Amino acid sequence: MGQEAPMRTVRAILPLLGLVLVVIATGVAPVELARAQGPVGTATPSGPYIVCCQNNDHVNVRTGPGTSYDQVGVLVLSQSAPATGKSVGGDWVQIQYPGVAGGVGWVYAPVVELYTLGEELPIVEPPATPTPLVTATIDPTLAAQFSSILPTRLPTFTSGVPPTQVTFAPVSAQGSGHEFPPALVIMGLAFVGILGAMVSGVVGRR
Repeated sequence: MGQEAPMRTVRAILPLLGLVLVVIATGVAPVELARAQGPVGTATPSGPYIVCCQNNDHVNVRTGPGTSYDQVGVLVLSQSAPATGKSVGGDWVQIQYPGVAGGVGWVYAPVVELYTLGEELPIVEPPATPTPLVTATIDPTLAAQFSSILPTRLPTFTSGVPPTQVTFAPVSAQGSGHEFPPALVIMGLAFVGILGAMVSGVVGRR
């Protein structure tokens, strides 16, 4: 009887010591580890369940099937949880996760081991995606720099009035019938000169 009390104390301390060792080995925050302990089953599951983890020491538990959903906790190595459904593509598994809204969470399927026990997990409609707090806006000044620029039309030229072409009447090589022959004029002037000279000689003799 005297040895039963120390043995009970040792048995009570062993789980706490194991928890401390897991925290040291995995580096998971104590608060997250405490939250992760919630869905761990103590009895053999009667339906489909998952076990953490494949090629990882922990898996994040989220409110929906995607990284855009909030993280609500973690499951560490060797932890198990009942599986209640899957996403449309089967990439995410819904599990029972007490302590959060609705009592369920989602884990990434490739990170955990899924045991269906011969049952088919139903497809669960995902919850609404959380709305971001800040809506991205586009600077109108920056957007104007990348707006389409219409090409500038080439200037058009109006043709001016074509220059008037001046034509000249050809000069006839021969004179018309009404013109006085130059040779006759010269002969007339010579005759008048000779006649004048003769008249001057006669007058001089007088």
